[in-house]
Amino acid sequence: MKKLSVLFAAVIMVVSVSMAKAQKIASVDLMGILNAMPEKKKADADIKTFLDTKQAEIKKKADAAQAKYQQYQTEAPKKTAEENTAREAEMKKLGEEIQQMQDKAQKDLQGKQDVAFGPIEKKLNDAIEKVAKASGYEFILDANSGAFVYKGGPDATAAVKKELGIN
Repeated sequence: MKKLSVLFAAVIMVVSVSMAKAQKIASVDLMGILNAMPEKKKADADIKTFLDTKQAEIKKKADAAQAKYQQYQTEAPKKTAEENTAREAEMKKLGEEIQQMQDKAQKDLQGKQDVAFGPIEKKLNDAIEKVAKASGYEFILDANSGAFVYKGGPDATAAVKKELGIN
């Protein structure tokens, strides 16, 4: 009986190793490919130009607010309490406007990145899938992070859930 279990274990190991060898796995340098794509270079340049423009607008507004604040600081002793209170409210409003400009710029930047990089990402994913299917790869990993970028092999999720008694 003991010989039979050892023989069975050996057969299982051989079958497991041969099945693992049957799967074709590859890796790809996603960042290297992305950085070599002309579309990505153009999108990066467009995003940088957009960001520089927004930052210049915000800096201009912030510099004007800073100059006004310094002016108010030097004139404060000569002004009435009501005037100083009104100036404080004006400075608070300017600060809020600058914060809103920054928030809007961040939102606009995110939207611009989504629009610019969406087609690039799709093109890259389509190319990876085409190469994987043509070469018979079941899995392709990102060489830099180890994350899956293509998964065409079998999925064992259902079997593992069944084994654990999870629905």
